[in-house]
Amino acid sequence: MSSDAVLRQARDAYRAHAWQQVHRLFETADGESGLEAADLDAFARAAYLLGEEDRSVRLLERAYHDHLGHGRAEDAAHSAFWIAFQLLNRGETARAGGWLARAHQLADEQFTDRPIAGLLLVPRALHSLFHGDAAESLSVFTRAWSIGRRCRDAGLSALGGLGRGQSMLLLGDHTGAFASLDEVMVAVTADEVDPIVSGVVYCAVLGACHKTYEMERANEWTRSFSRWCESQPGLVAFRGRCLVHRAQLLLLAGAWPDAMEQVRLARLRFAGPDGQDAIGMALYEQAELHRLRGELAAAQDVYLQASEVGHEPQPGLALLRLAQGNHAAARAGILRALDDPLLRDDPRTLMACVEIALAAEDLEEARRACAALAAVARDHATTMLSAMDAHAHGAVLLAEGDARSATGQLRRALAGYRELGAPYLGARVQQLHALACRALGDDDAAQLELDAAARVFRRLGAELDLATATGLGAEVEGMSTGPLTARELEVIREVATGKTNRAIARDLLLSEKTVARHVSNIFTKLDLSSRAAATAYAYEHHLV
Repeated sequence: MSSDAVLRQARDAYRAHAWQQVHRLFETADGESGLEAADLDAFARAAYLLGEEDRSVRLLERAYHDHLGHGRAEDAAHSAFWIAFQLLNRGETARAGGWLARAHQLADEQFTDRPIAGLLLVPRALHSLFHGDAAESLSVFTRAWSIGRRCRDAGLSALGGLGRGQSMLLLGDHTGAFASLDEVMVAVTADEVDPIVSGVVYCAVLGACHKTYEMERANEWTRSFSRWCESQPGLVAFRGRCLVHRAQLLLLAGAWPDAMEQVRLARLRFAGPDGQDAIGMALYEQAELHRLRGELAAAQDVYLQASEVGHEPQPGLALLRLAQGNHAAARAGILRALDDPLLRDDPRTLMACVEIALAAEDLEEARRACAALAAVARDHATTMLSAMDAHAHGAVLLAEGDARSATGQLRRALAGYRELGAPYLGARVQQLHALACRALGDDDAAQLELDAAARVFRRLGAELDLATATGLGAEVEGMSTGPLTARELEVIREVATGKTNRAIARDLLLSEKTVARHVSNIFTKLDLSSRAAATAYAYEHHLV
């Protein structure tokens, strides 16, 4: 076959996104007669998408010199930009800076209103975004986006629109951000954009969806991302992140074995030359799965691995410590996380803080975290955040002794989780709702809720939650505690033995002030006036 025929086949394969075939045919043609710059650029993109980053950079360097040698300054600047792009992704900032300087020297004076001028604005805008100056990054990304629109350059428009959306999110403009991101995704899903830019956009948009709990969007775009990956035989770049996003949705949906398999594949993918910075994402999701299944030692090991590669292990690690019974470590970990500006308003972190604070009977801390979560939910009105807000409020109201108000919040949370298809979170809410029903004297409803929660926990393999639900169910079946909460039941039993508040506090690992509050609540709920009357009540109702 002639070299011209091989090149024609390679170019056809490129249009079909058959990257392995592109790579093989261009390699053959290059070995026979050498490639010109335009084909070197295409060969470099195929190599990048197949995970061969070093080769991709070398091919782009050849393309750069070929363009420059033939007086094509704008094309040479494009090659220099994409070399810098790959080097920045690998953390080689000094070398990337050198190539960006070359691109600027070629483009700054000659091509001020051409696509290359817009591309060269992107690193500057990213620098502002990563350093927290969202107003500046929005301004610069908007200039790049405008140049792309004016020049009808789909790739530049996509990168500019992506950056505008990310900047708006940082500025708190949730509606404007997703309007911009959705517009970019239309171009990507219509295959109007270069595959490398498409991959960058998919990963960034899905990251934004998960960060802001836009789970309906995340589900839609993850399905699209999966189809995009599967349509390109041999694709390596970006596939690892696709697997992690799939795992996150499968975890939410209760398909935990499938989620663990996606994480395993993602870890294999991230072991390659690109994606080292993202392996922490996969490790964290794996640790979460271990924790939820009650595999606490395995969870601890993987959280620590995630931390070692630079991924924040909170709030999962604090919840693990709570499951291990180490309340002090759980509290220290979650409070340290809330001191981090990146986690301070994170809903998962705030939700974990509520749970940990309630376990320690620190109602003030729980209320503060609950209020902060409510503020986030108001600013970003999504089904997931609304459900989390109601879940947290229901738990706090229940701890305060207002079981009737708690039931309304918990029903709202359960409806939201069911709408999202999140069975584990729904079962956690049902367990709380059972406690509220029991406090209101409706033991039949409490038992039904606990049985339903236990069925979900058993199906998922959530062993610790199953044990809790089963224990609470046996307690409801075996006795009537009237309006008392589980903790108040513990306290009245201790009172019935004649212990002082100080002794009860020591035995139950509570503060004396907290015990006094429980005793006061018991007296009020049962219409009692003394410890002797409480003791008599405990014996009459077979609580001891």
